[in-house]
Amino acid sequence: MALAISLSSPASNPIKINRRCHRKLHAAAAKNISFESVRGHLIRDAHGGRVKEAKSTMDSRSDLAAYTVLLKSCIRTRNFKFGQEIHSELIESGIELDTIVQNSLITLYAKSGDWRKAEQIFCSMGELSDLVSWSAMISCYSLNGLNLEAISLYIKMLNFGEAPNEYCFSAVLRACSDRRYSRTGLAVFGFLLKTGYFGSDVCVGCALIEFFLKGYDDFESANKVFDKMPEKNSVSWTLMITRFSQMGFPMDAIELFIDMVGSGFHPDQYTFSSCLSACTELGNLWLGRQLHGWVIKNGMVLDVCVGCCLTDMYVKSSVNGCMDESRKVFDRMSEHNVMSWTAIITGYVQNDLADEAIELYRRMITEGKVEPNHFTFSALLKACGDLFNPRLGEIVYAHAVKLGLASVNCVGNSLISMYTRNDRMDNARAAFELLCERSLVSYNALIDGYRRTLDSQEAFELLNQVESHGFGTDAFTFASLLSGAASVGAVGKGEQLHARLIKAGLQSNLCVSNALISMYTRCGDIQAGFQIFCEMEDPNVVSWTSIITGFAKHGSAETAITLFRQMLEAGIEPNEVTYVAILSACSHAGLVDEAWKHFRFISENHRLRLRMEHYACMVDVLGRSGLLENAISFINSMPCEPDALVWRTLLGACLVHGNIELGEFAAEMVLKKQPNDPAAHVLLSNLYASKGYWDKTASIRKTMKTRNLVKEAGSSWIEVGNKVHKFHVGDAKHPEAAAIYAELDRIAIDIQKIGYRPETSYVLHEIEEEEMEKYVFHHSEKIALAYGLITTAKKVIRIFNNLRVCGDCHNVMKYASLASGREIVVRDSNRFHHFKDGSCSCNDYW
Repeated sequence: MALAISLSSPASNPIKINRRCHRKLHAAAAKNISFESVRGHLIRDAHGGRVKEAKSTMDSRSDLAAYTVLLKSCIRTRNFKFGQEIHSELIESGIELDTIVQNSLITLYAKSGDWRKAEQIFCSMGELSDLVSWSAMISCYSLNGLNLEAISLYIKMLNFGEAPNEYCFSAVLRACSDRRYSRTGLAVFGFLLKTGYFGSDVCVGCALIEFFLKGYDDFESANKVFDKMPEKNSVSWTLMITRFSQMGFPMDAIELFIDMVGSGFHPDQYTFSSCLSACTELGNLWLGRQLHGWVIKNGMVLDVCVGCCLTDMYVKSSVNGCMDESRKVFDRMSEHNVMSWTAIITGYVQNDLADEAIELYRRMITEGKVEPNHFTFSALLKACGDLFNPRLGEIVYAHAVKLGLASVNCVGNSLISMYTRNDRMDNARAAFELLCERSLVSYNALIDGYRRTLDSQEAFELLNQVESHGFGTDAFTFASLLSGAASVGAVGKGEQLHARLIKAGLQSNLCVSNALISMYTRCGDIQAGFQIFCEMEDPNVVSWTSIITGFAKHGSAETAITLFRQMLEAGIEPNEVTYVAILSACSHAGLVDEAWKHFRFISENHRLRLRMEHYACMVDVLGRSGLLENAISFINSMPCEPDALVWRTLLGACLVHGNIELGEFAAEMVLKKQPNDPAAHVLLSNLYASKGYWDKTASIRKTMKTRNLVKEAGSSWIEVGNKVHKFHVGDAKHPEAAAIYAELDRIAIDIQKIGYRPETSYVLHEIEEEEMEKYVFHHSEKIALAYGLITTAKKVIRIFNNLRVCGDCHNVMKYASLASGREIVVRDSNRFHHFKDGSCSCNDYW
């Protein structure tokens, strides 16, 4: 029976039926093979990043799985626009989207920055949402800076009964890295440990590292997390290196990089970028060059991020004026972004090559078609200030206005500084008043402008505003205010600030202590500055450099050098600024051999880099000592092109020693680099005047007038009764002018009795001898001295001058200190002079 059934007679037309079935089966199989082949091509193209090619293989038979593959490929390749087009196509098709597709769409919109669209999709899912949906939305909020929303959604998820997984924990911990919510992060961390997800995935460890570093600056905990991570990858290593570099620990970043390579991990472009930034911070050009070679070997030199970091490293590691390596890296980059343009422009500005910076700006917006950002405009405005070209600065600022960047604080502050550099204080004040948000930097920029123009009253009114607006509450603010007091030599104001910061409990703060040393030494009280230094428990390189600079400026070269040796014995490594101070001390004391010893040490030590200031100091050392031929030979032997500072220093030495021929050459070189530099014109004019070449003097001054170049007016000021009184040459505007000039006449009589004779060679105008004697005795320093003598009972009279003190004023101060029995301290543009009992601390060498 069974057999009969099994072998039953065939139905009618058996052959026809069998053939039809065979054709259907064959067609179905062929169709299935074809579809599987299409799907295979789609997946291969999608995974290879060929999204559009993958899309072209799709047809009406494509299912949601194919769309999911495409969407994930768009996310991975950051082709968000194409992903949005696929979403639109899905909507038009009317296909009901499943959970997987909608989760992919949430991630797509999250990473493209459209968190509102992601939120809309998440809210529409209803019961279709799963743990992946919640995690994707929490991550969306976190990625887009909506940290409170991310944390709130995480709590809501817990209330719904969903248990977080490693990706959810990673997302919410990123949100808790915001310091406002870091305490919540500790609770999440506790829950994470309890649920056992700590070692589940590298992303959890990375999120915890971010949380501890950003939320608490807790490097110890971040290190513990990193060390205990059961699995590390290049991303986790790079994260640690990047954060340590960004947060001021460049040496630790480099050590981590060495450990990473030693552990067998391969650095990528992000690792190299962070390491190059660390080298820049350390000033370690040698190591930076090694990394540059490695970058080339690994084929990453064309990466725009690496290129930016290389450009920045060479910019900041260059000797001022030597931008060759930076420019080579920049020019070899296949593409530029705003960061690379800004790095190279800023480099030229910092290296006193403002003209080249402006030319690059022109290329940036014409050839490169890249819009500048607020940092670019900040650098460009500084360049315009350096060029003494406020008109060009206003054109640059107009561009910033057009791009909507004028309201950014750093742009406004740079505009203020640009105007103050050109002594246009009305414009600077107007720019200050237009700022949407004034910071301490804004106040300091304007205060510095008033200091430059010697308008001390306005400067102190601004200082009072800073205090009344509540800025003066932390260490940084006190340090800035002390710097402002030091700028105008207001030791009384500085002492008041000192008392306030003691009351605030900040006297032991390192930053504040360093500012106090600087304030007292710059205000002429070197002993008070030294006392602050001696009371410091753990002085750093800035502290040592400040006190060494102080003694150098006060003419105590031996003390400065002794302190430098003590610094080395204490294990503090000097930096480039320290060596500028030491070379300056040698210059003021004429210690040529000592200066050479320190200069050679800098040039032979790969951890230090010679800057243009070091070269200028050596020119000053040689020039002041009368070794002008040696100075010009030294300049000619420099490995990079000397800038205007070096040539201006030589010009100043030529003025001291009356060398017309070399002075003319030095002035020509300065004006070749900075045609609108008024200082070079004035120095050359004074050199001609000192030799009686009145025609050439008049010619230079006519040129200055034609070019609208303004000479900085000579001024002196003195603090009396916590108020600064300013004087110009022949000034008769002071309310006590009659008493001041009566005192001047008395001083003249007293010092002539003990040997003083006027030195009329310092009068730089062609007038009669009698008029010369009268003119030279009415210099601003002498007027300030007279006012100090009639208004102060203190032993020490402190006078501040914005220019180099002339020989006659120097002699008057010496004789006056002997005749009056008073100690007189004068700070000019170069140094301090301590006059006592008829002699000066500079030993007549300045």
